[in-house]
Amino acid sequence: MAGELEFEKPIVELRRKIADLKEFTKNADVDLSFEIDKLEGRLLKLEKEIYDHLQPWDRVQIARHPNRPTTLDYISLLFTDFFECHGDRAFADDAAIVGGIAKFKGVPVTVVGHQRGKDTKENIRRNFGMPHPEGFRKALRLMKQADKFNRPIICFIDTKGAFPGKTAEERGQSEAIAKNLLEMAGLKVPVICIVIGEGGSGGALALGVGNYIHMLENSTYSVISPEGAASILWKDSALAKQAAESMKITAPDLKELGVIDQIIPEIKGGAHKDMHEQAARIEQVLTESLKELMKMDKEQLVSHRYDKYKKMGEVSLLKDYTGVK
Repeated sequence: MAGELEFEKPIVELRRKIADLKEFTKNADVDLSFEIDKLEGRLLKLEKEIYDHLQPWDRVQIARHPNRPTTLDYISLLFTDFFECHGDRAFADDAAIVGGIAKFKGVPVTVVGHQRGKDTKENIRRNFGMPHPEGFRKALRLMKQADKFNRPIICFIDTKGAFPGKTAEERGQSEAIAKNLLEMAGLKVPVICIVIGEGGSGGALALGVGNYIHMLENSTYSVISPEGAASILWKDSALAKQAAESMKITAPDLKELGVIDQIIPEIKGGAHKDMHEQAARIEQVLTESLKELMKMDKEQLVSHRYDKYKKMGEVSLLKDYTGVK
């Protein structure tokens, strides 16, 4: 089956056997219902065994799935009256970041997110979801506009990282990311960030300073890709699976470390299996988060954000080495 991942092969094979038996039963007029029921029971157990015990590298593969819903997919399902805004008013419009004004359950909001392509042509146009400086500056322009007009900001994070090319560096890639971090920290409106795919390095952080950071269950959030970490640590990118396990980049790990606030459950097998159901689950979390944040005044929102990130730096060496605080 197209789009199935390596660890899903046993499930795919069993589904194929069931489909073959059903086809044979239909064409040969032979009753194989007992055998089919038995195999379907095995399939349910196998799916539970595999999907309930995903390894970090399995989640990396799901986060990178070519059919995984993108920012624009979720915008179309979660918001109404979306009006996309273009350009950073300084250099160009970066298609790797999309953003604009919309309504969420009747409330005006600003939505910003990374956007990758669904095919080769679109990926090239969107630079595979890796923003240039003008992309980050476009995002910041929209966020400052939201701050001015008192609109909550919702950020969708899905990028391998900021584009590391020569032209991006010449136009101030690092400065653009740093400025976003600084400005987002002081925004006086609610900011909710949701990692919907890969959250890679500074490219993700540039949209990741919020009052709440949520992650889809099979998303990843890390300072570097597993392949990059393996290349640095062991001089061998083939050890990416081992790196993924040690880096603590999955939603359960990051929730335990206090980096994210909430894990949004995914459809069994990944968000790409049922985009509409996944959007409904995100909608529920967004509704709850906005309800809490809308109770705060401007000063409280800034303090809430500051306290959140200040706590991330608290480390207990005793806990690390002995398991005791």
